[in-house]
Amino acid sequence: MTDELHMREALALAREAAAIGEVPVGALVVHDGVVVGRGLNRRESTRDPLGHAELLAIAEAARTLGRWRLSGCTLYVTLEPCPMCAGGVVNARVDRVVYGAADPKAGAMGTLYDLARDGRLNHRAEVVPGVLAAESAELLRAFFAARRKNG
Repeated sequence: MTDELHMREALALAREAAAIGEVPVGALVVHDGVVVGRGLNRRESTRDPLGHAELLAIAEAARTLGRWRLSGCTLYVTLEPCPMCAGGVVNARVDRVVYGAADPKAGAMGTLYDLARDGRLNHRAEVVPGVLAAESAELLRAFFAARRKNG
């Protein structure tokens, strides 16, 4: 139930991203039941290739907690993280990742790659896929359908 509650907040952030013309992905980091970091895609608006929702939420969580090691934290994100964001999870030592829709083109937490659980790396995270997956996927589908329609 808690995972769904936090994923609903991530979906609200994804809707904010869509409203400003960004791919609708939202993320938040939770520590001891408190949201310590939020992010929504900002690649287009900031012209920053690193402006993924997950990285922005991780960076804010690190600032909020005053540490780069985010042990004890859970990342909630509406779309399965890409390799860059999965690397951020590993390097920030996030304990747990909960995501909505799988990403068949860039998913790095079980779909194409499995970086968060790769035993060769110095940190592994628990991964919980598919929380509110239908809602997350529909938001993305509708965004890209509208973009194709509007040229």
